[in-house]
Amino acid sequence: MTLTFEDFPVGRFGTFGPRHVSRDEIIAFASEFDPQPMHLDEEAARHTMLRGLSGSGWHLCSLMMRMMFDGYIGRTASLGSPGIDEVRWLSPLRPGDDLLLDVDVTAARVSRSRPETGIVTFAIRVRNASGQVLLEAVSPIIIKRRTASMARN
Repeated sequence: MTLTFEDFPVGRFGTFGPRHVSRDEIIAFASEFDPQPMHLDEEAARHTMLRGLSGSGWHLCSLMMRMMFDGYIGRTASLGSPGIDEVRWLSPLRPGDDLLLDVDVTAARVSRSRPETGIVTFAIRVRNASGQVLLEAVSPIIIKRRTASMARN
């Protein structure tokens, strides 16, 4: 069943995951996209403010997006997003973390310019298995409404 705008009332939407993150995955991502010492080298990372090997914040964002897709966007009548309103990295991503994605709908409104669609705003938290929040984000997504007749109302 494809989820439409009407399937996203304001409130708690769900928790998705877990998604395990390995040391090798952290280093591979960093090697290609964010080759800073705290993401590549355990000894060098000990001497940074993160005090140990940690995944790039951009890696964490990529993992968040994959978890969003696997959890709900992949089965949603999504038309894309106008952008991310906020991303905050709160705690480091560590090798061995098992990530969970908590999703709340904070707003849902019919588009004024395209009434066959709605804009749903999601508050997203990525946390590890011990409950430590690593990332918070706010993301609006444009989603088709269930029927064209609803768009005329």
